[in-house]
Amino acid sequence: MTVSNSSFLVILLHGVGSNGADLAPLGKSWAPRLPGVTFVAPNAPEPSNFGSGYQWFSVAGVTEENRPARITSARPSFDAVISGIVQEHGFGDRLDRVVLVGFSQGTIMSLDAVASGRWPVAAVIGFSGRLATEKPLTPAKETKILLVHGTSDGVIPSWETEKAQTELTAAGLDIETVIEPGLGHTISIGGADRACDFLEKLVKG
Repeated sequence: MTVSNSSFLVILLHGVGSNGADLAPLGKSWAPRLPGVTFVAPNAPEPSNFGSGYQWFSVAGVTEENRPARITSARPSFDAVISGIVQEHGFGDRLDRVVLVGFSQGTIMSLDAVASGRWPVAAVIGFSGRLATEKPLTPAKETKILLVHGTSDGVIPSWETEKAQTELTAAGLDIETVIEPGLGHTISIGGADRACDFLEKLVKG
């Protein structure tokens, strides 16, 4: 099947203290297998509290108890970034052809976007993240999700992905997970390849 021009829009969302340019090479590595797919890697809207890069929400003093409220507070600025990209590229009425790809805090915000019901996109691919959305979860059931996580992640433990799988499955979503033994808080070549396989299957139907 030949993929038509601008068949899908993939938005790559970086982690705290990073920027869009750091994650953009991931899209470039996938592009040869996904002709006609548009990749965009924006900066988060706030300067990071840690002196470099950007953040979707502050992690200074963050706890299990206050994290969900911080995510909720970050929704308007996150939605503004996503909405701007979606409209700019002509996908305003084609959210079923939009994919959010996150790393760490980018995964947290991507999962929240879907779990809260705000963004009924085609799929979310999340690396090294967690689900920390305030209940109840009200996702669009059509969204497909792939979560990839390393067992040696010292920033966000891999059991957070297993927890997310349990909660999102209970909310009616189709979830795939890849747990990589010995991998830290990063994206491996194998994990990136697995994500590209997932995207290719989604795009080519």
